[in-house]
Amino acid sequence: MLHFEDFASGQSYDLGSLTVTKEDIVDYAAEFDPQPFHLDEDAGKASLLGGLAAAGLHSASLVMRLVATGLLNKCASRGSPGIDKLSWRRPVYPGDTLNATLDVLDTRALRSRPDLGMVFIKVTADNQNGKTVLRWENPILIAKRSPAP
Repeated sequence: MLHFEDFASGQSYDLGSLTVTKEDIVDYAAEFDPQPFHLDEDAGKASLLGGLAAAGLHSASLVMRLVATGLLNKCASRGSPGIDKLSWRRPVYPGDTLNATLDVLDTRALRSRPDLGMVFIKVTADNQNGKTVLRWENPILIAKRSPAP
């Protein structure tokens, strides 16, 4: 189990990969983002996306799964106060394999909560061609192994 003390600026973590299917895209869109270009191939081709593509928040949730299984479930994470920056760089299409990495940007002990520290991260997901599809930055609260008195 990783704790706050185990993180330092400059560290990088490979979070693994997953492949997105047409069914994943359509099922998510049908329930959460029923815009035509997320539901229908012809509508996707006629859109700026150039084909059936995953919703942006669907792409982010898929990458979040990689963040959770690749790192958060292996550390004393206590949640996050939110995402500071989130950008979609290119569409995610059926058959794309997303590869995610997490970089530690900075760490800071919390004076108000001596049992916690803040780890500032950048998450990047690339497709199978090495093209970045999304990126976000956010802080994570992580428990200290040995809280200061």
